[in-house]
Amino acid sequence: VQLQASGGGLVQAGGSLRTSCAVSGRISSRYVMGWFRQTPEKKREFVAAITWSEGRTFYVDSMKGRFTISRDNAENTVDLQMNNLKPEDTAVYYCAASSAGLYGYSETAFEYWGKGTLVTVSS
Repeated sequence: VQLQASGGGLVQAGGSLRTSCAVSGRISSRYVMGWFRQTPEKKREFVAAITWSEGRTFYVDSMKGRFTISRDNAENTVDLQMNNLKPEDTAVYYCAASSAGLYGYSETAFEYWGKGTLVTVSS
């Protein structure tokens, strides 16, 4: 499984941005796709996840209502729509995949990772 994230960029506080993850390889119904983010000061943190088959979504509480994860099974993409962005959302955003379902929100629960895409929110 290979993941390729795109869509990062520079946006002003209060603005919106959409990152996308192109998924290639064999994806079964058990897969869970996720988004994480990381800054130089913090370890990689969970943002959101979605089950590949049913589209069930999971979010970290602080991002509920602002971020929306979605997937397109036909196009093999997983998107993260980010609204009302804040400067503290500035980070490198990574997409990830777990082949065995969702067993936690740590990065160790996901075995496939794409290269990150930088999101910068200016104040």
